[in-house]
This record gives sequence, C-alpha cells and structure tokens, in this order.
Amino acid sequence: MHFLAKRFAYIKKLLYLCTRYDLPRFPLDQRTRGGLRVFIHIGACMKYQKRPTSIAEQIARLERRGLIFDDKRLAAEYLNNISYYRLRAYTYPFQENDDPSLDHQFIREDITFQDIIDLYVFDRRLRSLVFNELEKVEVAVRTKLSQVYSESTGNSHWYEDKALFDSAVFTTNMYGETQYDDISDDIREDVDRSNEDFIKHYYAKYDEPDMPPSWMTMEVISFGTLSKLYKYLKTSSDKKTVANAFGISNVDLFANWLHAFSGLRNCCAHHSRIWNRRFLVHMKMPYNTSYPFMLRADAENIKQNKLFALLTALKYIVDIISPNNDFKSNLQKLLSERHKLLSLKEMGFPSNWESLPVWKH
Repeated sequence: MHFLAKRFAYIKKLLYLCTRYDLPRFPLDQRTRGGLRVFIHIGACMKYQKRPTSIAEQIARLERRGLIFDDKRLAAEYLNNISYYRLRAYTYPFQENDDPSLDHQFIREDITFQDIIDLYVFDRRLRSLVFNELEKVEVAVRTKLSQVYSESTGNSHWYEDKALFDSAVFTTNMYGETQYDDISDDIREDVDRSNEDFIKHYYAKYDEPDMPPSWMTMEVISFGTLSKLYKYLKTSSDKKTVANAFGISNVDLFANWLHAFSGLRNCCAHHSRIWNRRFLVHMKMPYNTSYPFMLRADAENIKQNKLFALLTALKYIVDIISPNNDFKSNLQKLLSERHKLLSLKEMGFPSNWESLPVWKH
C-alpha cells in the first residue's frame, strides 16, 4: 500500500475509534506512526496557556514544593544542560500528583536536588549498560534470521516470499490493510531511509530485484521491524531453529521477547527513563528453557511489565551468544552504589533475584 495511503488509513482508524466507542476521558492521547504524529482529543480539553519559566523560576518552584537545594548556583548549571521537564520524570514519583490543590508537593522532607541528579545519573548509566547488551542481541538475531532462512530457502530475497508468512497476516481489515502490507512497507521504508554504503552500492549496480538481499536488508531495518518480521513468519522448522539458537523452544515466546527488547532498545536510544518504567509489552516468563532460567513458582511472581523481567531475559540470551560476558558484574556494581532514592522493588527486582538460576552464573 502506498505510504500516504497507509498514513491516512491510520488517521481514519483513530478517528473512528474515538467516535465509535465510549473511551475513558483522558485529556490527550498521542500516537506516533512512521514519523506522522496524530493527536486525539478525548473528552473535554482546554487551551494550553502555561508560559515558559526561567531557570531561577524553576528552582523557586521546586523549592516551594519541598525540594532542598544545597547549592542553587550548581543547580542552575544542571538545569541549563538537563531540562526541567526531563528531570520531572525523576521528581514525579516522589511528589503528590493526585490532588491538584497540593501543587505537586514532595511527599518526603529529606529529598535534595542532588538526590534527583544522582537518580538521573544512575538511570543514564543503567541505560548505557543495557543498550550495550541489547546491541549484542540485536546483531545476533539479524544474523541468525538471515542465515537460517537464506540457507534453507536458497532465496536471497526470502523475506518477500509470501509462502513463508503466517496466513493470518493476509487477512484484510476494515480499512483494506493487511499485516503483510504493513511489514512489507516497513521494510521498504527502513531500506529507503538507510544511508549505508552497501545499500547505495546495491542500487548503483543492480536494477532488480528492487530490494537488496536479506543479508543487506536485515542489517538496516529497525529492531521493531525485525521483531515484527519474525512474529509474522509462519511457524516452521526454520522459525524454531532461530528461536532455539537463543535457548528458546517456543517461537511465540521468542517473538514476545524480541518485541519487548525493541521497546527497551528505543527507550535507551532516545534517553528515556527506564529505572521504574512500566513497559507496554509484558514479558512472558518461561520455566522450561534450554538453559537454567528460573523455577515456575518464581517465574509466576515476576512483574512482567517491570525492568527486571527484561533484564532477566536479556541476561539469559547474552549468556548464550556472549559467554563470559560482564553484564551481571557491571549491573551488580551499579546497583551496589545504593542511591538514596533508588528502590529495586520499583524496578521489579524480587528479594531473591541473585539466587535465581539465570542470575547465579
């Protein structure tokens, strides 16, 4: 389907949902798709009239709400480089946000501005650590998916072979779209967006096919597109071979992990908070894996939308593709600093996390 047609169909779908269903009265819902941002107003809204504030006003506001400043000059330097709004994600959990009359007062009287900065720095270091490990997984999945399907099919462009996809992805919805159209467009858009020399070389030298071979294409599509491609492929020995390479026998569970990893990867790449985030994709926790993971009773008690679930799955796969890695030791070192505002519980860590089989080694 043509790029613009897809976008307008998407807008049409969102508008339909707003008018068809009695949705909860949230002031604003923002959806982003392929670079096109759509805002849907649900219920009564108002005009935004808040004026910009100076650094001095920002400090005064935080102080009025109960935050302690030991050095306002230093605080101003921080706020000149880290926006007040970005730091809001780190003050918010410690403020009264339900009652407007309380004006976001801090719920504790011992929190300093430096405590907030320490938490922010911890989260930044955590993102860097996680991003480094996610890179290993992303590269390995790209490689394995391309190698397995290319060898098995003998087709350099296997990802365009409709016979390899699940029949459900060809079902047309009420807007004339199919999931196959969606993934095909996403792959093409990612390739068109690429500035890699090997992509330029392909188009400079070859007239057809009009898309590069899989070993080039898999290198430039986003992690989100990669995870969606794997999900849409029909269950087969090849799909199982890919999952088995990462110690997972259930292809649906592996697809779930890839989807969750892609969301975490985007948070890390865009410098978003991860330490106490509740992730949209809930991780499925297995208990019958190829290598030690965790007992069923432990798996059932893991908060599937918290960071610990993602870190555990990440640790499991990294141990397979990169033996003798230092992920665990680096994470332990970071957590051992015990920042004043840091709560492992908020990240989903159970009290016995280090004794779980996957974390023992």
